[in-house]
Amino acid sequence: MKIKCTKCKEDAELAMDFSLVKCGSCDLEMSYGDYVKFVAHNEAKYSDIHGDYAGNTEGQQLGSLD
Repeated sequence: MKIKCTKCKEDAELAMDFSLVKCGSCDLEMSYGDYVKFVAHNEAKYSDIHGDYAGNTEGQQLGSLD
């Protein structure tokens, strides 16, 4: 899958198992988790991306579907 390289802004390749981001233009190579963190901290329009994954769990028990 093609995604935007954080370093050179060219197309980078995201591994099918979402484990690695690799850019052939500038030799960037990082885990997808590191890529998401980098984008969230460096691009204002994605600054709230972590909220999509870590919603409010107040009042929920581990393993519950409440």
